[in-house]
Amino acid sequence: MTGKDAGMRFRLGVLVGFGAGYYLGAKAGRERYHEINQWMGRAKESDVIETVADKAKAATDLGMDRAKDLVDGAFNKDGTSSGTSTGTDAGFASRNQPK
Repeated sequence: MTGKDAGMRFRLGVLVGFGAGYYLGAKAGRERYHEINQWMGRAKESDVIETVADKAKAATDLGMDRAKDLVDGAFNKDGTSSGTSTGTDAGFASRNQPK
């Protein structure tokens, strides 16, 4: 299968999925829409959902801080490589410096 065929199959899958979702959504009607909306409202107010959201935010913030520290440690203030290893053999900074 060539790349072009795979791309066309992907597009076809997206269109079929969109069509099925539209059809089922329209079939459900307004009553089901309101029922789902009420369920989502109750879920948003749930302590469990709030706890999970807080933990996910904390994990994301920690990951961002670690990534920032890693990048800051890989470069000097003038933008040159600090020469310290970033955990890989050659280091990200040294591999991506202009030659």
